Amino acid sequence: MVHMNIEKVLKELGVSGITVDHADLGSVARGDADTIFVGRDIAEAASGLGDDVVALDSIIDLAELRTKVDEAVKRHS
Repeated sequence: MVHMNIEKVLKELGVSGITVDHADLGSVARGDADTIFVGRDIAEAASGLGDDVVALDSIIDLAELRTKVDEAVKRHS
């Protein structure tokens, strides 16, 4: 669900050229992604996977996701 919502938000923001993927934490290695979005409950476990781990308070809150995706896009532009 987060995967589809991130793609939706990127489209709303007019951002292209970004690949969105989803995986369980055990399948992700450090450096696999520029930004990793996770639920707050697993943020600590994901902290070693990259320099930009974004914790979501709610994985279904589109307003929060929109804000955090926009901030991530600006950080990596």
